[in-house]
Amino acid sequence: MTQTLLLLPGDGIGPEVIAQVRRVAQVVTPDLALDERDFGGISYDRHGVPITDEAIATAQASDAVLMGAVGGPQWAGVERSKRPEMGLLGLRKAMDVFANLRPALCFDALADASSLKRELVAGLDIMFVRELTGGVYFGQPRFIETLADGQRRGVDTQVYTTSEIERVSRVAFELARGRGNKVHSLEKSNVMETGLLWREVVTDLHRREYADVTLEHMLADNAAMQLVRQPTQFDVILTDNLFGDVLSDEAAQLTGSLGMLPSAALGAPGKPGLYEPIHGSAPDIAGQGVANPLAAILSFEMALRWSLGRAETADRVKAAVEAALAAGARTRDLGGSLSTAQMGDAVLGALQGPSRAG
Repeated sequence: MTQTLLLLPGDGIGPEVIAQVRRVAQVVTPDLALDERDFGGISYDRHGVPITDEAIATAQASDAVLMGAVGGPQWAGVERSKRPEMGLLGLRKAMDVFANLRPALCFDALADASSLKRELVAGLDIMFVRELTGGVYFGQPRFIETLADGQRRGVDTQVYTTSEIERVSRVAFELARGRGNKVHSLEKSNVMETGLLWREVVTDLHRREYADVTLEHMLADNAAMQLVRQPTQFDVILTDNLFGDVLSDEAAQLTGSLGMLPSAALGAPGKPGLYEPIHGSAPDIAGQGVANPLAAILSFEMALRWSLGRAETADRVKAAVEAALAAGARTRDLGGSLSTAQMGDAVLGALQGPSRAG
């Protein structure tokens, strides 16, 4: 049966980087059916909602979903429930993708582009496993109210259950077995009840099922410091929704640019995964053709690997990105001058070179 990849270009630089993914996909997977739907602010403008029920149903029926980015200042005044970001949260919830994989990999050619010294980031290869459908982003109650004395008070609720923690922890432990066999579990068990529960559940699961994997607990604020002090100490980092969001962005900068970092959001086996670059819609450069498409292309590489069962093709795409960088291809965020399309050309050139040689 033909596999289907649903593309959700979204807003800002999303359509620009997804266009380069389409070019790469057409070369390496000509048999892959590519579908496309509106998503985010553009969907709100055209349909009145950030994602339509039809788009959600199409995502659920696809083999994998790859999005660009959503949001921008032009939708800042839209009712919260209809803002572009709510479409993303709704899509994640509808697809039940609870484990967010965010690799922080420093290609050797970019070690000098990192904010840290080369000796600190050379060989960096961290995999963040972030819980994606629970925690403070989804907990209830959440509201803003006006108190009797005229002050306003905002409330967000951090909530986790044993099953939510266990299922994402299993993903982290299984990944570690195929990597460096080490998991750092991050929380704030010293001041948060959910953090204490997180530590207890992870500890118990490790004892019962994953004693062969090295497990270390670390407070999230200490981890933030350790990421810039000695980042190569980490292999797999397991954490909740909020801390994973913040710390994986910090780690992204260690690799040279946010424009380099892909991500995967996975659910139960056999269900479609959701893939996206983590750089956001970057409205300040949207439409200029200067965005780095490599995070989106590497997100496609993750889709090939984790949802489409095409590991060899994924390896080929990753090698092409590495070869393009090694040959000096750089967009503006990496200190170069290539346009989005020219960086796509560089990756396609690297793909076609090995093909001719083979």
